[in-house]
Amino acid sequence: MSRPTAIIAEDETPLRDELRALLSDLWPTLAIVAECADGRQAIDAMQSHQPDVAFLDIRMPLANGLEVARYAKNRTHIVFITAYDTFAVQAFEDGAVDYLLKPVDRERLRLAIDRIAAKLATRHPIDSTQLLDQLEARMLARPERMKWITATVGGAVRLISIDDVIYFRSDEKYTRVVTADGEAYIRVTIRDLLPRLDPDMFWQIHRGTIVRVAAIRSVQRDDDGKLQVTFTGKPELLAVSPSFAARFKGL
Repeated sequence: MSRPTAIIAEDETPLRDELRALLSDLWPTLAIVAECADGRQAIDAMQSHQPDVAFLDIRMPLANGLEVARYAKNRTHIVFITAYDTFAVQAFEDGAVDYLLKPVDRERLRLAIDRIAAKLATRHPIDSTQLLDQLEARMLARPERMKWITATVGGAVRLISIDDVIYFRSDEKYTRVVTADGEAYIRVTIRDLLPRLDPDMFWQIHRGTIVRVAAIRSVQRDDDGKLQVTFTGKPELLAVSPSFAARFKGL
């Protein structure tokens, strides 16, 4: 019997490496035939290799995981990788696809492997078209709220809980992510980041700045009467653009 094959599509190299290592340990007979850093590469790999399994990040450059999954050709078992727990819905339990939350939990991956192995043994055709349509409609109707951020710190990549962020600020080609114990950088613009944040938790106060409301210590006016915010445990004063000042009326 031939070895089952798989592709991994994840744009963050350390996370891709971690998943490969876990799969090597938990499913040693699985052959990883391609590793992809973006959706375009993943589509090419799906078409070239027609793998038994595809581990697909929901959010990737050039094409998202749902778009890639449409190239499954009714033979590839899909496992979505997501930082958004609202994708962990009952719809996944119908067996068409599975999901893993970031950071990937070893035991949850083991469960996904057991499910896939059982499906491979039956060799039934896979039809996930209807479920993909439902998930795509959900993504368009209500952007999924970010729970974790994959950010660069020095030469390493780390996962930061959204609850630890104090503010985001544009910094040339990157966005700076500031937490109580340091800062990191992500390659996501403020414009693209904003819809993925809970609007009750995060407010945009400037074209290039988003702050976590619970982290604000005070709101004050400078000598010109313009608003500034300060944060608990941080010395920075961040300016509030006049177009966003109305948020602070009555505070």
